[in-house]
Amino acid sequence: MTHEHATDQAVRKLHDRSFLAGLWGISGLYLLLILALLTADATFTHPRELLAALRSPEIRFAARLSLLTCTISALLSVWVAVPIGYVMSHYRFPGKRLVDAVLDIPIVLPPLVIGLSLLILFQTPLGRAVEQVVPITYEIPSIILAQFMVACAFAVRTMRATFEQLNRRREQVALTLGCSRSQAFWLVVLPEARRGILTAWTLAWARALGEFGPILVFSGATRLRTEVLPTTVFLELSVGNIEAAVAVSLLMVLCAIAVLVAVRVFGDDHLPDGLQ
Repeated sequence: MTHEHATDQAVRKLHDRSFLAGLWGISGLYLLLILALLTADATFTHPRELLAALRSPEIRFAARLSLLTCTISALLSVWVAVPIGYVMSHYRFPGKRLVDAVLDIPIVLPPLVIGLSLLILFQTPLGRAVEQVVPITYEIPSIILAQFMVACAFAVRTMRATFEQLNRRREQVALTLGCSRSQAFWLVVLPEARRGILTAWTLAWARALGEFGPILVFSGATRLRTEVLPTTVFLELSVGNIEAAVAVSLLMVLCAIAVLVAVRVFGDDHLPDGLQ
């Protein structure tokens, strides 16, 4: 080995170490920032004050309403996402790219715009006709609809990734053995996609839990009526009750951690590239 070759190897190793140090440094700083935020929330108040805040009738109502609406929104999201994800992953048709872009609009739109758009929609003749049958605006159904509009987009992306990763040979075998397309879907495809469905439901539920902007505009923040956990944080902060706001924030953090653990248990293989 010549002296020049040995020098080049030493320089290359130094560059590699500097590069890795930069990667780990940036990653570590961001990780520390997240941990610092969580630690700051956890140590801001005494546990007794947090428990006292959580005994508030308003906060308990908001927690129950959040759990109810998030569960319904997540179920609706999966119910819609399964057929859309299957169609988008299995078929080619004119305008598919445009449809794909439209499906992502709720993800990229500002949340307040989604809430305002829903509010305007139900001021149209069609929306008013629906309101005469089922009151929606500033009622509990408006919370579910606002959560669904955003959560469903994440569920659709997850289900599309799930169906794209499945081995289509089993479905083709079922078709050659005499199954109809619907029978192959229900008997072969859907059971294979069950973990992806669980992941989609979990992500939709978590996204619905954190939804704030559309709910504030479309549903309002009336206590003991349309108040959910994110709006509780807003209301408590607006009156200077920091302890209650932190208590609700910690409750939502615990829910988020539980969701992340569940997603990891179900498996990252069913997450779309942008959510892994």
